Amino acid sequence: MEIKRRITNMLILVLAGEIIFGLPFHLARFFRPTYLDVFNISNTNLGDVYAVYGLTAMISYFFGGMLADKYSPRILMSLSLILTSIGGFFISTIPELSTIFIIYGYWGITTIFLFWSAMIKATKEWGGEYSQGKAFGILDGGRGLFATIVSLIAIYLFTAFLTQEVTLANPFEKRKAFQSVIILYSSLTLLIGIIVWLFLPDNNADAKRKEPIFKNLNKVLKNPLVWLNAGIIVCAYSAYKGLDNTTLYAHEVLGMNEVDAAKVFSYGSLIRPVAAIAAGIIADRWISSRLILVMFSCLTVIFAILALNDTMLLYPTVVLLNIYITFFLVFAIRGIYFAVVQETKVNSNVTGTAAGVISFIGFTPDIFFGSISGRILDANPGVVGHQNYFLFLTVIAFFGIVIPFIFRKISKRNGIP
Repeated sequence: MEIKRRITNMLILVLAGEIIFGLPFHLARFFRPTYLDVFNISNTNLGDVYAVYGLTAMISYFFGGMLADKYSPRILMSLSLILTSIGGFFISTIPELSTIFIIYGYWGITTIFLFWSAMIKATKEWGGEYSQGKAFGILDGGRGLFATIVSLIAIYLFTAFLTQEVTLANPFEKRKAFQSVIILYSSLTLLIGIIVWLFLPDNNADAKRKEPIFKNLNKVLKNPLVWLNAGIIVCAYSAYKGLDNTTLYAHEVLGMNEVDAAKVFSYGSLIRPVAAIAAGIIADRWISSRLILVMFSCLTVIFAILALNDTMLLYPTVVLLNIYITFFLVFAIRGIYFAVVQETKVNSNVTGTAAGVISFIGFTPDIFFGSISGRILDANPGVVGHQNYFLFLTVIAFFGIVIPFIFRKISKRNGIP
């Protein structure tokens, strides 16, 4: 019964943990060219929209962490999913750009304030003392698998609404097809919100402790490893957001049509479960921060090759191979970067607060990454813009080597292996 309960709980965390971000992120990630076309916006516009999301999300991370130490994940997560789905049904009407800004600002609150730290805390509790890598690896790997399944269903639904090849479809037909995709994601978000409410256990023992919220915050802020953990996530999350450009790269540089370009990302997402779970298993044996340092070193080299090697564009298969290797490395790092929280040695009763502080800093790329990358791509459309984009990612990945190195030095000084 205990094993069955643990499997059920993790399955619910996986489903909820991915679908909550389907509306704000999957739509533009898997259908970037179509998204820009249907909403009639530029890469710069979309980057600015994500900056608004990032700003409201950043505030939500900070205060949501303290909330997670006081209330049950079941209540917080189910309410978050239901509120997010409402925004999805509204954006399916294809509103003006000004309204899109408002919706994404709203999503920055609904997807983070009530949800994120509650999910991180529930996952950390699931992993216990010795299986943090496995817990977060399974969570992120499972999320990746679910994301791929939903994206493939969405692509099938999108093409089913088209009476001809996507490049020949008229604007009205493409709009209707994309609206069906938005409604799919909205409906799934609502459904899983109900599932969380009905089946996730209502357990939050630490909420019974009466320690003042801001006393917990003070404890967390005094820990230098918490700040470095946040820095690791800034680099890792930037690299993850860098993958969002894959469909546009495949379309503009490799010459694929919009459906085939979307499939490139969907197939790449299949790597996520394998990468995250494998990284989680290795991390429990070899320490998460050390493994992250090694993977960032590999990532820096590959991003530099994609940025500086013009000749490789003559061999699309080689380009795709390098891109899929970056998918593996990014998903592996993403799968375990919250397992590093265990290495910071924060107490269990402040896990939510720690997750909130780390996320508050770590996910700042939601504010700046889209605006910067959108301007890089729009400044030099085509091959040059994409090469500059990979050069930007190379710099970020280099910092991804430096920060875990410092983290390891301080950990060893504090007697942590």
